[in-house]
Amino acid sequence: MRKRAAKDGPGDSPSLTPTPLIDGTLIIMDLDNMEELVEELGLSEYRPNRLTGLLTRLVEDLVRKWRGVVVYGLDYDRGTEEAVIEVPLTRPEELASDLRRIAEEVRREGGSISIVAVSSPVTGRPARSRREAYSGYRRRALRILRKIKSSGGGRVYIAP
Repeated sequence: MRKRAAKDGPGDSPSLTPTPLIDGTLIIMDLDNMEELVEELGLSEYRPNRLTGLLTRLVEDLVRKWRGVVVYGLDYDRGTEEAVIEVPLTRPEELASDLRRIAEEVRREGGSISIVAVSSPVTGRPARSRREAYSGYRRRALRILRKIKSSGGGRVYIAP
């Protein structure tokens, strides 16, 4: 049975060579209770609002600073509510202060965010779909994020 060919990037033709994995940090972040905040604060859900627009900018800044890759979630048209980011050759502890700063800035705007950063193999390339972004080796971080969100959210979890 032949394996499905992976694309190297948007619009690229499929490649039969697998994407190599290197050590790094996987970050998953998600704004908490966004539907309720949209109603409560009268925010737009169809274009960037003060929380989703802020998160878009903060994700861009983080990726630029650490030379990371947004695997999934950066949305300029509607604003970013969730993001999956990979930072090659970096340990989660190195990112801790920047991730806590993101959480604090979101809090100052009246929101709450759950962030998980774990040591993980990373590909350094965007996912082709939401399903791919949360599959495979990223499931561990997603399980941790779900536990945090189910217990109220609003935490930054750093795992070596």
